[in-house]
Amino acid sequence: MKLIMRRIVLFTLFFLTLYTYPLIAQEWEFIKEKDGIKIYTRSEENSRIKAFKAEIDIKTTMEIISGIIEDVEGFKDWDEEIKEIKLLEYVENHMIRYYVVYRVQWPFKARDLCVEALITQDTVTGIRVLMATVLEDLVPEKPGIVRLQDYWGRWTMEPVGDSLIHLTLEGSVDPGGSIPSWLANMVITDTPLNLLRKIKTQFEE
Repeated sequence: MKLIMRRIVLFTLFFLTLYTYPLIAQEWEFIKEKDGIKIYTRSEENSRIKAFKAEIDIKTTMEIISGIIEDVEGFKDWDEEIKEIKLLEYVENHMIRYYVVYRVQWPFKARDLCVEALITQDTVTGIRVLMATVLEDLVPEKPGIVRLQDYWGRWTMEPVGDSLIHLTLEGSVDPGGSIPSWLANMVITDTPLNLLRKIKTQFEE
């Protein structure tokens, strides 16, 4: 009886290990550092596109940096890939919904998506997070534009000193359509690097 119970326990542990293994996130791999911005990537479970992470320390306050990050209509000022952006709904300190169209180089079609970003802030640490995911069926799909289906993004704003914020941008987006995965992964670090570089320059002028 003891032998049978032991085998049952071992089988159960083996099964749980197999079941939970895919849920364990891959470790971030450091890619490069440029202009004080550190860039990482990692493979994502069930995705052909890698996720990215970019980090930088900025001399500013939480009020100022959160005001920039949460002003979605201002995204087009520091993201050259945005062709059109429209605020759909905003609840201060809670939620933002918006629609965005991205330029894509010829011969590929433009991309668009609707986003819902939920805002949270830890009352103890002061860490503020904006978590963005796809919001389906809010805006009808348009002819000639590919609707993005697989997307997530997270801004983390962490106070680390006197008027110093550690800003982290993480995310993953599958461009879909006919864009090959090797091409998308080849340029996956360009977007976060350019975004944080543009944000950084606002505090250096």
